[in-house]
Amino acid sequence: MNLPNKISLTRIFLIPVFIAFFYLTCIPYNYVWAGLIFVIAACTDFIDGYIARKYNLVTDLGKFLDAIADKVLVMTALTLIISVNGILINNIVGGIGVALILAREFIVSFFRMIAASKSTVIAADKWGKIKTTVQDVCIAILLIGYNFFNLCGFSKALRITGFVLFCVAVVITILSGIEMFIKNKCVLKEKENNE
Repeated sequence: MNLPNKISLTRIFLIPVFIAFFYLTCIPYNYVWAGLIFVIAACTDFIDGYIARKYNLVTDLGKFLDAIADKVLVMTALTLIISVNGILINNIVGGIGVALILAREFIVSFFRMIAASKSTVIAADKWGKIKTTVQDVCIAILLIGYNFFNLCGFSKALRITGFVLFCVAVVITILSGIEMFIKNKCVLKEKENNE
Protein backbone atom coordinates (compact mmCIF):
# COMPACT_ATOMS: atom_id res chain seq x y z
CA MET A 1 0.00 0.00 0.00
CA ASN A 2 1.51 3.32 -1.06
CA LEU A 3 1.66 6.58 0.93
CA PRO A 4 -1.39 8.32 -0.62
CA ASN A 5 -3.53 5.25 0.16
CA LYS A 6 -2.28 5.26 3.76
CA ILE A 7 -3.21 8.94 4.01
CA SER A 8 -6.72 8.13 2.73
CA LEU A 9 -7.00 5.42 5.40
CA THR A 10 -5.89 7.96 8.01
CA ARG A 11 -8.85 10.12 6.98
CA ILE A 12 -11.17 7.17 7.62
CA PHE A 13 -9.53 6.48 11.02
CA LEU A 14 -10.01 10.14 12.04
CA ILE A 15 -13.80 9.83 11.66
CA PRO A 16 -14.35 8.04 15.03
CA VAL A 17 -12.10 10.63 16.70
CA PHE A 18 -14.20 13.39 15.12
CA ILE A 19 -17.42 11.73 16.37
CA ALA A 20 -16.00 11.36 19.90
CA PHE A 21 -15.11 15.05 20.16
CA PHE A 22 -18.49 16.03 18.70
CA TYR A 23 -20.28 14.25 21.56
CA LEU A 24 -17.80 14.97 24.38
CA THR A 25 -19.72 17.96 25.74
CA CYS A 26 -17.67 17.76 28.95
CA ILE A 27 -14.75 19.21 26.98
CA PRO A 28 -14.92 23.00 26.62
CA TYR A 29 -15.52 24.03 23.01
CA ASN A 30 -15.99 20.42 21.92
CA TYR A 31 -17.48 21.52 18.59
CA VAL A 32 -14.38 23.61 17.90
CA TRP A 33 -12.20 20.55 18.57
CA ALA A 34 -14.46 18.38 16.41
CA GLY A 35 -14.28 21.04 13.69
CA LEU A 36 -10.48 21.15 13.85
CA ILE A 37 -10.26 17.35 13.60
CA PHE A 38 -12.63 17.54 10.63
CA VAL A 39 -10.37 20.16 9.00
CA ILE A 40 -7.30 17.95 9.53
CA ALA A 41 -9.14 14.97 8.04
CA ALA A 42 -10.38 17.07 5.11
CA CYS A 43 -6.84 18.36 4.44
CA THR A 44 -5.61 14.80 4.02
CA ASP A 45 -7.81 14.67 0.91
CA PHE A 46 -5.71 17.35 -0.76
CA ILE A 47 -2.45 15.90 0.54
CA ASP A 48 -3.03 12.35 -0.71
CA GLY A 49 -4.17 13.59 -4.12
CA TYR A 50 -1.18 15.91 -4.46
CA ILE A 51 1.33 13.19 -3.53
CA ALA A 52 -0.35 10.62 -5.79
CA ARG A 53 -0.24 12.93 -8.82
CA LYS A 54 3.21 14.40 -8.17
CA TYR A 55 4.94 11.06 -7.66
CA ASN A 56 2.82 9.07 -10.12
CA LEU A 57 1.29 6.95 -7.34
CA VAL A 58 -2.29 7.06 -8.64
CA THR A 59 -3.94 3.64 -8.32
CA ASP A 60 -7.46 2.30 -8.73
CA LEU A 61 -7.43 1.39 -5.03
CA GLY A 62 -6.42 4.96 -4.21
CA LYS A 63 -9.24 6.43 -6.30
CA PHE A 64 -11.70 4.13 -4.56
CA LEU A 65 -10.36 4.77 -1.02
CA ASP A 66 -10.26 8.52 -1.61
CA ALA A 67 -13.89 8.64 -2.75
CA ILE A 68 -15.09 6.43 0.12
CA ALA A 69 -13.13 8.40 2.74
CA ASP A 70 -14.55 11.70 1.48
CA LYS A 71 -18.12 10.46 1.44
CA VAL A 72 -18.02 8.83 4.87
CA LEU A 73 -16.37 11.89 6.44
CA VAL A 74 -18.82 14.40 4.95
CA MET A 75 -21.93 12.24 5.45
CA THR A 76 -20.98 11.63 9.09
CA ALA A 77 -20.38 15.34 9.72
CA LEU A 78 -23.63 16.43 8.05
CA THR A 79 -25.66 13.81 9.92
CA LEU A 80 -24.18 14.97 13.23
CA ILE A 81 -24.76 18.64 12.38
CA ILE A 82 -28.49 18.18 11.75
CA SER A 83 -28.77 16.17 14.99
CA VAL A 84 -28.00 19.30 17.03
CA ASN A 85 -30.72 21.92 17.12
CA GLY A 86 -29.32 25.36 16.32
CA ILE A 87 -26.21 24.63 14.26
CA LEU A 88 -28.14 25.39 11.08
CA ILE A 89 -30.39 28.46 11.00
CA ASN A 90 -33.32 26.47 9.58
CA ASN A 91 -33.58 22.80 10.54
CA ILE A 92 -36.18 22.01 7.86
CA VAL A 93 -34.00 23.37 5.05
CA GLY A 94 -31.00 21.73 6.70
CA GLY A 95 -32.70 18.34 6.90
CA ILE A 96 -33.86 18.49 3.29
CA GLY A 97 -30.41 19.63 2.16
CA VAL A 98 -28.64 16.83 4.01
CA ALA A 99 -31.14 14.29 2.59
CA LEU A 100 -30.40 15.54 -0.94
CA ILE A 101 -26.64 15.36 -0.39
CA LEU A 102 -26.87 11.85 1.09
CA ALA A 103 -29.13 10.68 -1.75
CA ARG A 104 -26.71 12.06 -4.34
CA GLU A 105 -23.75 10.38 -2.65
CA PHE A 106 -25.50 7.00 -2.47
CA ILE A 107 -26.62 7.21 -6.10
CA VAL A 108 -23.14 8.22 -7.28
CA SER A 109 -21.57 5.41 -5.22
CA PHE A 110 -23.98 2.91 -6.80
CA PHE A 111 -23.13 4.30 -10.24
CA ARG A 112 -19.42 3.91 -9.47
CA MET A 113 -20.01 0.30 -8.42
CA ILE A 114 -21.68 -0.38 -11.78
CA ALA A 115 -18.69 1.21 -13.51
CA ALA A 116 -16.26 -0.82 -11.38
CA SER A 117 -18.06 -4.03 -12.37
CA LYS A 118 -17.15 -3.11 -15.96
CA SER A 119 -13.52 -2.42 -14.97
CA THR A 120 -14.08 1.33 -15.24
CA VAL A 121 -13.01 3.65 -12.43
CA ILE A 122 -14.74 7.01 -12.29
CA ALA A 123 -12.40 9.40 -10.51
CA ALA A 124 -13.48 12.72 -9.04
CA ASP A 125 -13.47 15.52 -11.59
CA LYS A 126 -13.23 19.30 -11.22
CA TRP A 127 -16.87 19.69 -10.09
CA GLY A 128 -16.52 16.86 -7.62
CA LYS A 129 -13.48 18.55 -6.11
CA ILE A 130 -15.28 21.91 -5.94
CA LYS A 131 -18.21 20.17 -4.25
CA THR A 132 -15.94 18.57 -1.67
CA THR A 133 -14.15 21.85 -0.95
CA VAL A 134 -17.40 23.80 -0.46
CA GLN A 135 -18.81 21.04 1.75
CA ASP A 136 -15.62 20.93 3.84
CA VAL A 137 -15.48 24.72 4.33
CA CYS A 138 -19.18 24.83 5.18
CA ILE A 139 -18.91 22.03 7.76
CA ALA A 140 -15.80 23.59 9.34
CA ILE A 141 -17.50 27.00 9.69
CA LEU A 142 -20.68 25.49 11.13
CA LEU A 143 -18.82 23.33 13.67
CA ILE A 144 -16.13 25.76 14.75
CA GLY A 145 -18.56 28.65 14.78
CA TYR A 146 -21.27 26.89 16.80
CA ASN A 147 -19.52 27.46 20.13
CA PHE A 148 -19.28 31.16 19.27
CA PHE A 149 -22.82 31.72 17.96
CA ASN A 150 -23.79 33.57 21.15
CA LEU A 151 -21.07 36.20 20.85
CA CYS A 152 -22.53 39.55 19.84
CA GLY A 153 -22.07 40.76 16.27
CA PHE A 154 -19.76 37.98 15.17
CA SER A 155 -22.27 35.19 15.69
CA LYS A 156 -24.99 36.28 13.27
CA ALA A 157 -22.55 36.77 10.39
CA LEU A 158 -20.97 33.39 11.10
CA ARG A 159 -24.32 31.57 11.19
CA ILE A 160 -25.50 33.24 7.98
CA THR A 161 -22.19 32.48 6.25
CA GLY A 162 -22.36 28.83 7.30
CA PHE A 163 -25.99 28.49 6.21
CA VAL A 164 -25.41 30.18 2.83
CA LEU A 165 -22.39 27.93 2.21
CA PHE A 166 -24.52 24.95 3.17
CA CYS A 167 -27.16 25.92 0.57
CA VAL A 168 -24.42 26.46 -2.05
CA ALA A 169 -22.95 23.05 -1.14
CA VAL A 170 -26.34 21.39 -1.69
CA VAL A 171 -26.73 22.98 -5.14
CA ILE A 172 -23.15 22.17 -6.22
CA THR A 173 -23.51 18.61 -4.90
CA ILE A 174 -26.62 18.01 -7.01
CA LEU A 175 -25.17 19.70 -10.11
CA SER A 176 -21.88 17.80 -9.86
CA GLY A 177 -23.82 14.54 -9.64
CA ILE A 178 -25.83 15.39 -12.75
CA GLU A 179 -22.64 16.40 -14.58
CA MET A 180 -20.95 13.12 -13.60
CA PHE A 181 -23.87 11.09 -14.95
CA ILE A 182 -23.92 13.01 -18.23
CA LYS A 183 -20.17 12.61 -18.66
CA ASN A 184 -20.21 8.88 -17.90
CA LYS A 185 -23.60 7.84 -19.31
CA CYS A 186 -21.85 5.32 -21.56
CA VAL A 187 -21.49 3.07 -18.48
CA LEU A 188 -25.29 2.83 -18.21
CA LYS A 189 -25.68 2.33 -21.95
CA GLU A 190 -23.26 -0.58 -21.81
CA LYS A 191 -25.35 -2.07 -19.00
CA GLU A 192 -28.58 -1.74 -21.03
CA ASN A 193 -26.91 -3.34 -24.06
CA ASN A 194 -25.76 -6.30 -21.96
CA GLU A 195 -29.26 -6.99 -20.57
